[in-house]
Amino acid sequence: MALSWNEIRSRAVAFSKDWENVTSEDAEAKSFWDAFFTVYGISRRLTATFEQPVKRLDESTGYIDLLWKGTILVEHKSRGKSLDKAYRQALDYFPGLKDYELPKYVLVSDFARFRLYDLEEDRQVEFELKDLYRHIKEFGFIAGYQKQVFKDEDPVNIHAAELMGKLHDKLKEVGYTGHPLELYLVRLLFCLFADDTSIFERDHFQNFILNRTREDGSDLGSRLGELFYILNQPKEQRLKNLDDDLNVFPYVNGRLFEEQLPPAAFDSRMRNILLECCALNWGKISPAIFGSLFQSVMNPVARRNLGAHYTSEKNILKVIKPLFLDDLWKEFEAVRGNRSKLLQFHDKISQLRFLDPACGCGNFLVISYRELRLLELEIIKTLQKGQQMTDVAERLKLNVDRFYGIELEEFPSQIAQVGMWLTDHQMNLRVSEEFGEYYIRLPLVKRPNIVQGNALQIDWQSLIDPIPWEKKEQRFDYIYGNPPFIGSKMMNESQRIDIKELADEAKGSGVLDYVSGWYLKSARYISQSDTFKTKCAFVSTNSISQGEQVGILWKELFNKYKIKIHFAHRTFKWSNEARGKAAVHVVIVGFSNFDVANKKIFEYEDIKGEPHEISVKNINPYLVEGNDVFIENRGKPICNVPTISFGNMPNDGGFLLLDEAERDIMMTKHPESIKFIKPIISAKEFLHNKKRFCIWLNGVSPHEYRQNEEIINRIQSVKIYRLKSNRLTTRNLAYYPSIFGEIRQPSTNYILIPRHSSENRKQIPIGYFSPDFIVADSCNFIENITLYHFGILHSEMHNVWVRYVCGRLKSDFRYSNSIVYNNYPWPEDRSERQKKAVEEAAQRVLDTRLQFPGSSLADLYDPLTMPPALVKAHNALDKAVDHCYRSQPFPNETKRIEFLFDLYEKYSSGLFREEVSRKRKIP
Repeated sequence: MALSWNEIRSRAVAFSKDWENVTSEDAEAKSFWDAFFTVYGISRRLTATFEQPVKRLDESTGYIDLLWKGTILVEHKSRGKSLDKAYRQALDYFPGLKDYELPKYVLVSDFARFRLYDLEEDRQVEFELKDLYRHIKEFGFIAGYQKQVFKDEDPVNIHAAELMGKLHDKLKEVGYTGHPLELYLVRLLFCLFADDTSIFERDHFQNFILNRTREDGSDLGSRLGELFYILNQPKEQRLKNLDDDLNVFPYVNGRLFEEQLPPAAFDSRMRNILLECCALNWGKISPAIFGSLFQSVMNPVARRNLGAHYTSEKNILKVIKPLFLDDLWKEFEAVRGNRSKLLQFHDKISQLRFLDPACGCGNFLVISYRELRLLELEIIKTLQKGQQMTDVAERLKLNVDRFYGIELEEFPSQIAQVGMWLTDHQMNLRVSEEFGEYYIRLPLVKRPNIVQGNALQIDWQSLIDPIPWEKKEQRFDYIYGNPPFIGSKMMNESQRIDIKELADEAKGSGVLDYVSGWYLKSARYISQSDTFKTKCAFVSTNSISQGEQVGILWKELFNKYKIKIHFAHRTFKWSNEARGKAAVHVVIVGFSNFDVANKKIFEYEDIKGEPHEISVKNINPYLVEGNDVFIENRGKPICNVPTISFGNMPNDGGFLLLDEAERDIMMTKHPESIKFIKPIISAKEFLHNKKRFCIWLNGVSPHEYRQNEEIINRIQSVKIYRLKSNRLTTRNLAYYPSIFGEIRQPSTNYILIPRHSSENRKQIPIGYFSPDFIVADSCNFIENITLYHFGILHSEMHNVWVRYVCGRLKSDFRYSNSIVYNNYPWPEDRSERQKKAVEEAAQRVLDTRLQFPGSSLADLYDPLTMPPALVKAHNALDKAVDHCYRSQPFPNETKRIEFLFDLYEKYSSGLFREEVSRKRKIP
């Protein structure tokens, strides 16, 4: 049990007085340092060694005055001698030490002065012996007190996971696999943390391996088996003659060491890896992120991108701050001056329940618990102001048993549980440091409620074991997390069944991504109580707020479950600084089945940057301010404009397609084939000014190409390709091998729109073509088009609509006929003068493009290379189009989309139907 700071301070004063006359490196030195360690309640004999021999670089043997392996090296000199020289001498010993023996601190002293070097934080402090009592916390690590400073991307986190990965591989190589291996590593993880955070006597686990196991590792497995057994045994039930080195370990409980595992076999290399792990400062490693890193060691492929998929603390706070943390801190500030209300508030936060139904390794639960413990610490400090702390345990009310998680896989669920215990211990150390009274929760009595299973099939309420004396309804106060990112086309059959059941077979539910199941399950859960107000928030791929999923998912949530969105982070990149840098475009949506007045949107001007907060009256499913509208699939345009179609799909295995060289060879051999070879325009050719051709035999009489051996061979190859298909439709196309699988070729001039375009472009490039150019299925086309239509479709108004309502392929825009074009609200009442202004501006855009004949559209519409003349032409076009919608300018993108949603509502509700029918069609 660590001493309180008050006791340490009293001992420091007495020590300084007792030893103020020590002058030289004589026999008194050993007694001096023994007494120094006693100040902190530690026996030097159990931790550090005098006159440790070590080989220097010049092969001579030196003797370290005092070495606590892996912790501190002490070099002392006679009174008045140079401390700089003592420090250089200390550093000379480093090359002769093993990695796990290297100290984190160096202390040099002449018995009157102390200079402590913190090698990890790269800082030093110097003071006189008489002032030791003022600096006792500098040596808090001796007593087990440590300030916990965590960095998400600290290399020590990744290095630790890499070492554990090596140990995992070695154990697996010798046949130790499956559940026993996973649990074995989790137990080692706990022991490593415990060794550096005062759950165990400091470094006792490391010393146990060093001193009580053979260097060849042959007995390490059996010794660890003994240790795991002892950690699950109360002190009073242990053997009376138990080895002292084992008996000093505490009773842990918590069921972590309950299961008897088969013994593992180690060798010298494996033992050294474990000792390297011990040498790291696990007190600096954050359980909040290490869990995910540790999980990845089990997968060699994931290990190559170690750290790429963990959820950073910064991103977790984006969820929990607006969900509950900000409000709780505001409530604390409001009641901190009223002791009675503050006590009630303390009771309130201790009774809250939190559920992460996709908890993985527990990142969200760990950070939430830590933040709530920090809030509790401020409550206790406020309540204790001006009073002496008597019993820390009586003041602490928050515990891990109010945190619940569901995880599909066993290993991460075990890590989540251990991570919560370790975080609880770290926060107890924080309290100990604050009040100078050491506090530890051992044995582990309460445990986090982490359940292994399918969260979409488990009854969430069944996780709560009712407490008889609780008066309020016992349900989850907050449900949140980061469900798996699995697109609708990537789901397995079991996952499809989950979504189908939760969506109650709603029309179109087959296109919903897997994450939508957590929204539907949460909505169903919170609707089961008329009085309890549960709030929810999930990180999701931005697909749930774009494209056709919106009209399916959110219509169900709003209409059936009366869901209201309380806050939202619009699209940003969910990433971190670790190797591999997994980056997914996500949104965060906070919601419940009741309304709130203060709603917030977090807008990102740069999706890699920081958001700015906007207060709004209502948040619609597209995560902008406005009424709750749904853009659903529509077969025809909502306005009287030309229809849009997909291009032609070859479905030919590439045999009807030709590059420029192949075209030239065929035309040299068969000049008559010029009639059959047409330029084909896919999105790639269109955007990058590439040339490609196709054999176009639609409507061509067979006798015209029957003698062309190359064409006949290609047709035969198409037939074989189609017959091999698993799809019946494609096999049926083998009866027509000379033509494209799907033919939709315009007969007049048309506008071409790529179906996919980079998110980096402000405008989706579009262009004019004649029917001699075959349009591929990677593009859409519109016939019977005018410059006016071209101008509207190429304007900022239309592109804003695309950005908000289209689907995405990764981050790129996916232009949908039925969602984007057919629902687009065109200007309903523009004048001939306004129409002419748009046409003239559209023509200027086309003319300006022609000024750069060597540049592709990808060049011209790249924000970094777009010519100023083209920028000006588009600005003029945007202004002309804006005037067709309203006379006053739009100050920003948000106002544009709000206007368009309002206009869409008017069109879709039929408000303009009679007026539009009386007016001529939009030409």
